[in-house]
Amino acid sequence: MTTAAQRQVLDQGDIARSLTRIAHEIVERAKGAEDVVLLGIHTRGVFLARRLHRRLAEITGREIPLGTLDITMYRDDLRLKPARALEQTEIPDGGIDGKLVVLVDDVLFSGRTIRAALDALGDIGRPRAVQLAVLVDRGHRELPIRADYVGKNLPTSLRESVKVKLDETDGLDAVLLGETTDATNGSTSK
Repeated sequence: MTTAAQRQVLDQGDIARSLTRIAHEIVERAKGAEDVVLLGIHTRGVFLARRLHRRLAEITGREIPLGTLDITMYRDDLRLKPARALEQTEIPDGGIDGKLVVLVDDVLFSGRTIRAALDALGDIGRPRAVQLAVLVDRGHRELPIRADYVGKNLPTSLRESVKVKLDETDGLDAVLLGETTDATNGSTSK
C-alpha cells in the first residue's frame, strides 16, 4: 500500500489523554475493575494495553491482570496475505474464566481482527464478559462489532489509511491519516 501525504490527527499528548480517559471509563463501568483482565492484541494493542495497565494501577492502587493475545491462526484472511510470524499469547495467572476481559487494540476497522480475537478467547477460557478498547475507531464495519471504549472516532473513507505509531515500535506516538492508492484496504489490516 502506498500512501500520499499523511496528516497527524493525534499526537503524543492526545494519545496519553485518550488512554487516561479510557482507563477511568473502565474503572467506572466495571465498578472498580475488581475482576478486569486486560488482553492486548498483537502488535500495537499489546503496547496500548501495557499503558492502560499502568494507568489503571495509578487509578485503582492495585495491579490489574495483563496478558497478550495472538490471533494470527484465527484470522479469516490467512490465505490472502503473506505468512506472518506467530506471536506469544500470555494469559495472566488466574486465567480469564468468569472475568471481565477487556481486549485492547489500536484501530477498529472491519471488525475481523476482533472476531478472530473472540474466537481465540473461546479456546482459552470462558470470560464473564468481553469488552473492547481501541485507540481509533475508523468505521466501515463488515461485522456487527462495536468498541466499548474509544480514544478517537475518526470517520474515514475507504481511500484513506490510518496508521498508529507508538514509541515502543516506531520511536514516536502519533496517529496519521492519509490517502491510499489501494481503495480496497485503507487500513493497517484491521
